[in-house]
Amino acid sequence: MSVPGIVQSTLTDEDIAARVSLGGDDELFITPTRTIVYRAEGLLSDESVDEYPHDADRLTLSEGRRKTKFSLEYPLDGSYEFTVPSSKTDAVLHPVLAGVLNGNEITDPGETVVQTYRFSELTLIITSDRLVKHIGGAVWDDDYEEYHFGDVTNLSFEDGSVATQIVLEVGGRPQRIKAPNEEANDLRERLKRALFDYHDVKSLEQLNEEVGDDGDDDAPTDSGMDFGGGIDPLDTSSSEDGEGDTVEEADGREAAVPDSIDAQPDRPDDDERTRGQSSSSASAATVPSDPNESASDSSEGQRVATVETGDVFENPDDSIETRDADRKKVRSTTGDVSRSDLLERIETLEESLARQNDLLEQQQETIEQLIVELRQGR
Repeated sequence: MSVPGIVQSTLTDEDIAARVSLGGDDELFITPTRTIVYRAEGLLSDESVDEYPHDADRLTLSEGRRKTKFSLEYPLDGSYEFTVPSSKTDAVLHPVLAGVLNGNEITDPGETVVQTYRFSELTLIITSDRLVKHIGGAVWDDDYEEYHFGDVTNLSFEDGSVATQIVLEVGGRPQRIKAPNEEANDLRERLKRALFDYHDVKSLEQLNEEVGDDGDDDAPTDSGMDFGGGIDPLDTSSSEDGEGDTVEEADGREAAVPDSIDAQPDRPDDDERTRGQSSSSASAATVPSDPNESASDSSEGQRVATVETGDVFENPDDSIETRDADRKKVRSTTGDVSRSDLLERIETLEESLARQNDLLEQQQETIEQLIVELRQGR
């Protein structure tokens, strides 16, 4: 995998001992003397390189839900910080801590860092030659303790329901280290393997025979170190739809008008009521007041009202068949215009929605890129 040109120019004559991806094109490079953080060009920043020398006398981590901040403190220059995604914390800490141990001449040339463990405020570092222990808020500073494998006289383990105690005798004195069970097995195996390789033995029994007597079973009790708690875990309501009112539309049925109206002789008690009757009803024809007038004569001047979707036709010369045909023609024409209007509006809306979808996709890509860069520690 190629090294970015801006990083290559920073390396000068040094070799890259390790590199860690920080997401996207961002990377972290480790050399024997410094940590180099490379940021590719993005929405929030231009391409850049920052360097952090390994001769710091204190290394502290501040972990958040999305980011972890690494702080390196120097005796003269103060503190310098860089951030990485939380998911990359362990992958970054291991090579950076190895570089700091080397930069402070705690490890010897050719000595390799095997594994780093963090249990609450306890940090353990297994190298090919020693076990380094640090207790406190910082991952490492001058208060560290180290146990060189050449001084080990016995190794044993005490299993518990929650934690495992590692009893490492150094110069005949037991050093007890408590590790939570979920990580104790890995720590046990790596520590045994490092000691076996250093003393060139194949088993724990052979190791203890090689380096000294078995450990004292009556060693002091553990320090009762607390390993901290877990992570606290981080309501929908449904509404009932009310029963809506039912709106009943007028059915628009055509009111039938009889072709002729039978005349009825006037009765004396109906004469006044007949003469006062209105002739402009919207749903009935006018009844002639003269009993001798024929039904056909009374049709002249008759006002015919037809209720058809709110339209009233008044043309006594047209036949019912002609009026029906006209009405059908009007309905047909009106329907065609409405459909054409509707189709045109739908096409316009579809074009508008397509444009909006394109804009939303572009905005989504931008937002996702911003999220990625923020999670990368920018």
